[in-house]
Amino acid sequence: MKNAESRMDRITRRTLTKIAGATAASAAIPDIVTAQEAAKATADRQKALDHVVVVMFENRSFDNLLGRLYGPGEVKSFEGVIGQDLKNPIPAWAEHGADRKFVAYGVAPNMNTPHPDPGEEYPHLNTDLFGILNPKNRFKPLARMVAPYNTPDYPRQQPTMDGFVADYISSFTAEMRRQPTYEEYAQIMTGYTPEQMPVTSALGRGFATFDHWFCEVPSQTFTNRSFFHAATSSGYVINYPPADAFPVHNTAETLFERLEAKGLTWRVYCDSPSPASFTGIIHASRLRNRFATNFSTVADFLDDAKKGRLPNYSFIEPNMWHGHNDMHPPVSALVHGLPFDEPSSLLGGEALLASIYDAVRTSSSSNGSNYLNTFLLVAFDEAGGTYDHVPPPPAPPPNPTTPAGQMGFTFNRSGQRVPAIAISAWIPQRTVINDEYRHTSLIRTMRERWSLGAPFTARDAVARDIGPILSLDQPRQPEQWPDVVAQPVPRFDVALLPPNRPLSVLGKGILHAVLEFEKHLGAHVPTIPPDAALTGAQAVNIMRDNAFQLFPGLRTKT
Repeated sequence: MKNAESRMDRITRRTLTKIAGATAASAAIPDIVTAQEAAKATADRQKALDHVVVVMFENRSFDNLLGRLYGPGEVKSFEGVIGQDLKNPIPAWAEHGADRKFVAYGVAPNMNTPHPDPGEEYPHLNTDLFGILNPKNRFKPLARMVAPYNTPDYPRQQPTMDGFVADYISSFTAEMRRQPTYEEYAQIMTGYTPEQMPVTSALGRGFATFDHWFCEVPSQTFTNRSFFHAATSSGYVINYPPADAFPVHNTAETLFERLEAKGLTWRVYCDSPSPASFTGIIHASRLRNRFATNFSTVADFLDDAKKGRLPNYSFIEPNMWHGHNDMHPPVSALVHGLPFDEPSSLLGGEALLASIYDAVRTSSSSNGSNYLNTFLLVAFDEAGGTYDHVPPPPAPPPNPTTPAGQMGFTFNRSGQRVPAIAISAWIPQRTVINDEYRHTSLIRTMRERWSLGAPFTARDAVARDIGPILSLDQPRQPEQWPDVVAQPVPRFDVALLPPNRPLSVLGKGILHAVLEFEKHLGAHVPTIPPDAALTGAQAVNIMRDNAFQLFPGLRTKT
């Protein structure tokens, strides 16, 4: 270790599940504790991982958010983008700008890029990473793509990282029904500066940044989040179809159960107004009987941190629904006319991150969780089709004896490099971890800290333990931690569906699809005839009420 679709074809996790109301502001943060108050806590590095907190955002590559964190020579080693000649070829079949031959890597022009969202499913990532795009899959939504889904002959073919522009043009055309201009597709080859992302960047420089942290699967949300807590996705590669893949058939043992078996505590906190937890949905077959007891709001997290009562493991989900603050690129273009996106999920995500960080920094309980025994990991589930220049490494299949999974994937290679930042009083500032880490490093770390038993699968068996990076002999006091100030977050109060107007055909389609999904999870869903006269407000209330049946702790307390 070194320090230093046709529209309905495209209804996926990014559309059907984003059905909640506008993003609520995070709870107020208390002032930084004084040195005298902090001294009440006993400094003991052996307890530095007593309370692990993970906040997991969405769909950003390392280059996209942290590629400009350090310039050449600032630290001993950093695999970023400054000073590198990074570019992707423009395919000859592009209607606009093909004569330019290449798109060079640049700076994101605004806080809402790329817009629209890139393709994030397995076939799209194959194109991104290997430059392979079957002509039969060009300009096609996922539901109309054909096998072998742009799959490379791996390991003979190694990732070239040169298909991002081609896939974005193809995906954009499938979504928007026209080819993008050069300016529109060039945005896939852009990333953010520290000035644009002040909170994330300040924390990266103030603590430890992993510049070789990889998600586990070259695909999208559910499969990577499943690996994070189970070291497998039960063979599934995309969110759905089938709709019951994860909630019903993903039966893998989870970290949550291992913790409980040891008498340890855990909780999943979801930012309001989220009506349901993705973690709960993904692991419903194992966690359904914990929905009412172990899932609550970020407001509860802030209160628990302040009062020193954080569990041994806290997993925080930003709002990944309507008005999302999960840092996910805009998705409204996928179903035209439905306003899923706030003005910038990056700005909203930075504000949420600042509140979580400040809650840990100011926690000073003398006999519970505090800044000395709480470790905060900032993670991203997947890169979501945003550009990164580092080829993902090979990885062992979770169970080498099982047959190939969905879409023929054998789970023998990693997903893209994603941002990861470790925050602790026991970590020196401006630390860069160059060794390879991955999502299952969290499981490995918890197994080591709490003696949780054998590896879940072959994947977490090879993952590195995070514990050794907590290397200081004396902890840094809170006043030595960086101050973070989020940029203003524009107000977002746009209704998902026009509240006083009858549901459109598309709105009815979303309502019935969501209700069917909630039924799969065990909610008592009302029978609504296809021709029922409902307004937008009524439809949203029905969907949210059924979700709150499943996750009563996510109701906003009044």
